[in-house]
Amino acid sequence: MVGPQKWQRSSMFTFISMLTVTIVIAITIVSALTPILLPTNHPLIWESRYLATGFIFVGCYLAIAIGKIPGLRIDRTGIALLGAGLMVASGALPLEDAYKAVDLDTLTLLLGMMIVIASLRISGFFSLVNAWGRKHARQPLVLLSVVVGISGFLSAFLVNDAICLVLTPMVLELTLALKRKPVPYLLAVAMASNVGSTATITGNPQNIMIGSFSHIPYGNFALALGPVAIMGLISTVILIALFYRTEFSDNTRLEAPAVKTHINRTLVLRTLIATLTMIGLFFAGVAPAKAAIIIGGLLLLSGRVKSYRVLNEIDWTLLLMFSGLFIIVAGAQHVLVTPGVISTVGRLHLDQVPMLTALTAILSNLVSNVPAVLMLKPFVEILNNQDKAWLVIAMASTLAGNFTILGSIANLIVVQKSAASGVVIGFWDYFRIGAPLTIITLIIGMLWLSV
Repeated sequence: MVGPQKWQRSSMFTFISMLTVTIVIAITIVSALTPILLPTNHPLIWESRYLATGFIFVGCYLAIAIGKIPGLRIDRTGIALLGAGLMVASGALPLEDAYKAVDLDTLTLLLGMMIVIASLRISGFFSLVNAWGRKHARQPLVLLSVVVGISGFLSAFLVNDAICLVLTPMVLELTLALKRKPVPYLLAVAMASNVGSTATITGNPQNIMIGSFSHIPYGNFALALGPVAIMGLISTVILIALFYRTEFSDNTRLEAPAVKTHINRTLVLRTLIATLTMIGLFFAGVAPAKAAIIIGGLLLLSGRVKSYRVLNEIDWTLLLMFSGLFIIVAGAQHVLVTPGVISTVGRLHLDQVPMLTALTAILSNLVSNVPAVLMLKPFVEILNNQDKAWLVIAMASTLAGNFTILGSIANLIVVQKSAASGVVIGFWDYFRIGAPLTIITLIIGMLWLSV
């Protein structure tokens, strides 16, 4: 039963959110009508458009950061699409420019990577990885290192959110079978996936966007941030082991019971060859979006697995959310980012690695990492060394995801999947390790990129 105070707070938040939505829509309608009702170049046209764009932008980002609008059954994807529609309705962005704002390279790369990951899962590749872990992890500290290594390595080349979806139930099942505390190992999955994904363009959604915006070659990106990811993974093992000393000071030999796995070895081999070929093409200089969608398309040519099984694994809502966010940011950039704003932000010295690192990390925890990257895009474009700036943003926005449970989608996946199996990871369980790990890895990344 809900207490009266909690009910009152909930009602208050619902009232505020509904009032805010009403105000945003009302201002948008006014902005849409002023060009019709007033003479061309009337100052109220620009003022109403400026006000509407600001309200839409701030309102959408707050709602996306929260994950919902209290009182309404709308999620992040719905919020992004609503915001995109309001930007067009307000006149901030013509429909033709809204189409152009959607970065098709980013969406294509994401789609291709999702097909590859789905094919790996269906073939049984991840079951083989699990079996290898069972065989080689004979002591708790070794098991932790294996979990961190696998999560970090796979997340470096495949989107980390998908890796967490696959690894969380496997690690949970293995630790319970070994009669170990699952929480530290599950924390390792989430934190290592964030850290490992720093290494490459295809490690996480924000890096995919940055790769598309910056056109930094895949190999150069990996050479710049790969060492940061390696040092970060080592730090992850050390910190988790320190905070769970009783778990990892035990040198008991672990014996995991054998489990039956359904693996199609021919399909595993075919999919693995395709994945390695794709990664090879990335390093060879082929545009990541082009390589991913070609390999993804070829993987659908199978006599063993119907293509709809693979396509059902695709997170289409994520692609829609990205499309909406591109339009929201383009509208804000078109109306709100005036020369005066650019000049003001320029005085923050974003060309300095420490300042850009701090700003990116703070923004990533306020509005999430993908929106943070989009918000910073117009200000990066005025810097002299844009490649260095994009690398700093990729590093900081990704590593900042370890600060709290809410810092990244990967964290939420691990927490929600664990809770569904009865294993609760509390805010403090995560924060007491995630916060120092974030600070340590950000310092490592900042020092490395400052050289």
